[in-house]
Amino acid sequence: MTHDAPGPLFLSRERVTALLDTDAAIASQRAAFTALGDGTAELPGKIMHPSRFDDSVVFAYLARLSADTGAVAKIGSVNPANAAAGLPTVHAVVTVLDPDTGQVVAVLDGTAVTTLRTAAASAVAFDVLARPDSAELGLIGSGTQALAHARAVARVRELRSVRLWSPDPGRRTGAAARLTAELWVPVEAVGSAEEAVAGLPMVAACTLSATPVVRGDWLTPGCTVVSVGSFEPGRSEVDAEVLRRAAAVVVDDPATAAEHAGPVVDALREGRLTVGDLVPLGAVLTGRHAGRTAPEDIVFHNSTGLGIQDAAAAWAVVRAAAAAEPEA
Repeated sequence: MTHDAPGPLFLSRERVTALLDTDAAIASQRAAFTALGDGTAELPGKIMHPSRFDDSVVFAYLARLSADTGAVAKIGSVNPANAAAGLPTVHAVVTVLDPDTGQVVAVLDGTAVTTLRTAAASAVAFDVLARPDSAELGLIGSGTQALAHARAVARVRELRSVRLWSPDPGRRTGAAARLTAELWVPVEAVGSAEEAVAGLPMVAACTLSATPVVRGDWLTPGCTVVSVGSFEPGRSEVDAEVLRRAAAVVVDDPATAAEHAGPVVDALREGRLTVGDLVPLGAVLTGRHAGRTAPEDIVFHNSTGLGIQDAAAAWAVVRAAAAAEPEA
């Protein structure tokens, strides 16, 4: 890839969001996990470092999707207290390198990239794991990521309704009203997590809760549960019963999940699962492994996030920016 520009592109949050719509984000994540399933991606281990000073977690990801896309690095921080101030809990910067020269091609707002690629990956997971007739979503959380999840899932399933719960009544009511207006689907703010989950075929947990907010006893047969907040050993959005009832435990990457995904780490330590039991999402996408095998199966997907997701999303943004350049 040749670049005649004197320096890298600097893409703001607004620009990233304008260049990468939900469908493009979903396509990028299919590409990311397909490459992972095919074994063609480069994915060094990620760094997740809880701070000694506060409850923040600093992270660093590095990956390369393909020979014609260069390495992508992301560094950022998770700050749970931001939620109370109405701010995104994840802030990051993404650096994109030229595949031939290693020069910096672009610097992107990593908060937008992370939000879009995380929700898009969950949509990919729901698309390959949830029953085809799934039309109702239970949403745990009312922040940036929860809203993005509702938008993304609506692109892979014809949603009839959404039930949403988060601890703050005002925030959940506001989020439900916003999503109802955006999606043209009735979104109901409900009074408990159980009410948001019980009887529904799809559940997305998008919180920073260190203790379970989704319990296995609440799940109906055939339910698919996706958790994106269980990204470090001390965070478990779902209880042990969710994993016990799951016919398949699907993860981004087994080695990463074994080290970082709270519910999986617990199950491995207690001998309820082995690493060999973990189903990689990429293997499901490439047909190497079955995800759902029966309509009544409960399927659990724990997403911790991978650098390959950022690499695929960032290059989709860079290419969209290049395509839009003549209009600038």
